[in-house]
Amino acid sequence: MHRDDGLCNCFGAPAKDEGPHELDFHREEQDTSCDAWNLLLEMIERCALDGTAKLDPSAHLNLEDWNKIITLPGTISKLKRVKTLFLYGSNLVRIPPTIGDMQQLEVFDVYTSYRLHWLPFEIMRCENLRYSAFSTRALYGNYKFRPPFPSLPSVAYDPEPEQCSICGSEIGVQGSVQRWISLHVARDVVPLLVHACSMQCIERLPAPATGYIPNPHLGGLGIVQPPRENI
Repeated sequence: MHRDDGLCNCFGAPAKDEGPHELDFHREEQDTSCDAWNLLLEMIERCALDGTAKLDPSAHLNLEDWNKIITLPGTISKLKRVKTLFLYGSNLVRIPPTIGDMQQLEVFDVYTSYRLHWLPFEIMRCENLRYSAFSTRALYGNYKFRPPFPSLPSVAYDPEPEQCSICGSEIGVQGSVQRWISLHVARDVVPLLVHACSMQCIERLPAPATGYIPNPHLGGLGIVQPPRENI
């Protein structure tokens, strides 16, 4: 069950005399039978047809319904003309890779979405993205606390993405090659999860942001992170 206050215990302080604890992805499943989900689907369809430049679900859903949304539908791929995606104060735990199809996206605001700890690498396809707003302390590997990344391979989506995050090719029956990488997303450095079709595609990844783990990695407690910054 997700918490209606939008918080989670992923980065809670460890017990006395214990070090960092292993983290895992939020496993909650979206209730696709609830009214809130169906309203969101309708909202996206209208937005795609009307060519609306801004999608703000919280403006059309009451708080109780907004709290029931823990992911976005893959149909956000239809939002070719949306420039602003406003998800402030959401209960989201993941964003679908199809966000990479939002070709005109300029503003991505998920501030105070405290349960959203990472993004799919596909957001790097949003070449017009200029403004972002994250609650930095809620991100894996953030420079303030350096919380650990979940160990890979692991299930972040069910089912897993069918296309390579990097080249777009179909991922075969062997499954994806997963890696974490921290990159600039507009004005923030964000942990991105890669589902690649091969190690050759992993080798094509850009250099990670300065001050973060200097290479694509598998996460887990054994990964050494740079020191946290005293801010």
